[in-house]
Amino acid sequence: MLTWRRFKQTLSLSERLLQNVEHLREQLATLPPGPKRDHFIKRICLNGTAADIDQWLKSTGLQLPLAVEHPGK
Repeated sequence: MLTWRRFKQTLSLSERLLQNVEHLREQLATLPPGPKRDHFIKRICLNGTAADIDQWLKSTGLQLPLAVEHPGK
């Protein structure tokens, strides 16, 4: 029989995404230019956008959320 491993999340999705963005930014500061750095920048932008969408969906009246600063802009 298959057993499910369940985890109770202590942080909301947007908080976890923003923590991941901060962690990736710290790692990004040490990387030289190249494909790995580009991958990190892309992940930062995607996680920031996902956090924005999560906040937008949770807002009343689906108002636009406050923008999260993205590194490539």
